[in-house]
Amino acid sequence: GNDPGLMHPAFAEALNKCADKIKSIKDNVRTINSKEVGRPTWPMIILRSPKGWTGPKVVGGLKIEGSYRSHQVPLASPVQHPEHLAKLEEWLLSYEPHKLFDQEGKLLPELKGLVPAKELRMGNNQYTNPHYKPLVLPDFGEFGIEDPKRGTELASDATHLGYFLKRVLELNASTRNFRIFGPDETKSNRLGAVFDVTTKQFLGIRNEDDDRISSDGRVMEMLSEHQCQGWLEGYLLTGGHGLINSYEAFIHIITSMFNQHCKWMKMCNDISWRNNLPSLNILLSSHVWRQDHNGFTHQDPGFLGHVVSKKPNIIRVYLPPDANCLLSVFHHCLKSEHKVNVVVCGKHPAPQWLTIEEARNHCAAGVGIWEWASNDKGHEPDIIMACAGDVPTLEALAATSIIRKKLPALKVRFVNVVNLMKMSPTSEHPHGLADYQFNSIFTTKKPVIFAFHGVPHLVEKLVYKRNGRNITVRGYNEEGSISTAFDMTVMNNLDRFHLVIDVCNKIEHEIFNDLSPKTKFSAVYVRQEMETLLTKHKKYIEEFGVDMPEITDWKWDL
Repeated sequence: GNDPGLMHPAFAEALNKCADKIKSIKDNVRTINSKEVGRPTWPMIILRSPKGWTGPKVVGGLKIEGSYRSHQVPLASPVQHPEHLAKLEEWLLSYEPHKLFDQEGKLLPELKGLVPAKELRMGNNQYTNPHYKPLVLPDFGEFGIEDPKRGTELASDATHLGYFLKRVLELNASTRNFRIFGPDETKSNRLGAVFDVTTKQFLGIRNEDDDRISSDGRVMEMLSEHQCQGWLEGYLLTGGHGLINSYEAFIHIITSMFNQHCKWMKMCNDISWRNNLPSLNILLSSHVWRQDHNGFTHQDPGFLGHVVSKKPNIIRVYLPPDANCLLSVFHHCLKSEHKVNVVVCGKHPAPQWLTIEEARNHCAAGVGIWEWASNDKGHEPDIIMACAGDVPTLEALAATSIIRKKLPALKVRFVNVVNLMKMSPTSEHPHGLADYQFNSIFTTKKPVIFAFHGVPHLVEKLVYKRNGRNITVRGYNEEGSISTAFDMTVMNNLDRFHLVIDVCNKIEHEIFNDLSPKTKFSAVYVRQEMETLLTKHKKYIEEFGVDMPEITDWKWDL
């Protein structure tokens, strides 16, 4: 309709009917066992009214109310067009402000009396501004790998996180304040252990062959990243805790929703009476470097670049190199509040590097030198090999192993970054390293080869204001196909052989005069050997369809 006099009471009546219906549904559910709850038929109001309703009907001979023009500014130039000013006055006076305010512009007492009592106001509702209950969390060390023997043991990082999340569900079963959301990928993303203690929630009609489905499960799945993100955001707003897990390439689908949640959190920080809420946790597994079976369509780590463009007091990005670090990071994320935590991890069996205690310390610091992989202690390093991400860490360690064996006199410092925002200055992000800390780890003059999980320009952007900035970043360069896992890194120059070539180039063109004759004149031979291995690799995968044994069987042995 288009008559406000008729529409307002009709709408009020519809609201009352719907409120009564919702109350009836909720009262009825409370009398039923939660495992037997069916899908309710929720009431829905369909309102049809003119676009731009009650605004100017016609301006300049063009229809405004009831047309697309009302979506724009209907009276854009009252200064240049006096007739627009008259229309604006007519429009505003149509709301009869003299019946709402007194001569001093104050709301009339009889209208002010309609404001609900403080305890009934929306902002004081326990569900719209809740005091949330923290999760009961176990010691993550119970689910880790006590001593992985520097890559000798292979394990799925995400699988171990699944063990941890299973225990989180058990410890919080009575409060029922933790949920997992995902687009039909919880098991695919190796979090399947949670189904030992819960199910997927589904209130619709179930078939006999349905697997792990009930009406009161703590996992919510639907093949729609939009829907899952919306569910999670709504759940957090009522004081619940949770995470969304997704393939890395497809998390872009919820970018606009992510934007609005970050903006909302930023504004909440400016409102004194708003309570902090549990953090929004985004887990990205099935990532860019392990899509050899899916190929180019499933490769895109660019979401990280979008994340770091948001307010620094809200966003966090973590790239754990192994299972123990993933457990440490996620334990921290589930304890945090009023943040957006983005965590990238692998799900396929991969080398494990740090003990549980080493992982605790390393993740607490966010960035650190791995002494066991370095040979520069007590000396000035000749070159720094840095990395962030599980696959980049593997390739950087393999490259370091080659360098230390082929060029034993070269002093190599190995640096791993878990908390990506450590690369920023403290002036740009609260987790950023102070300049003296950054310079101590990366130096101000020595070349840095940085193997990065995402697109290279992201790291280049983060270190732009740092001293020296002698950093060569290798990462994803939009190259991919259905191939082998190692070949994915080769296509993007992130593999161990290209990293060693980068080091040889630095030796010949930047630090030549600082090195012994044996080292600097050996670099050309090492580079040539790496180029030969790259050619051998291509021939091998073309013939056999799998990676060379020296890749698949490689172990850290220094």
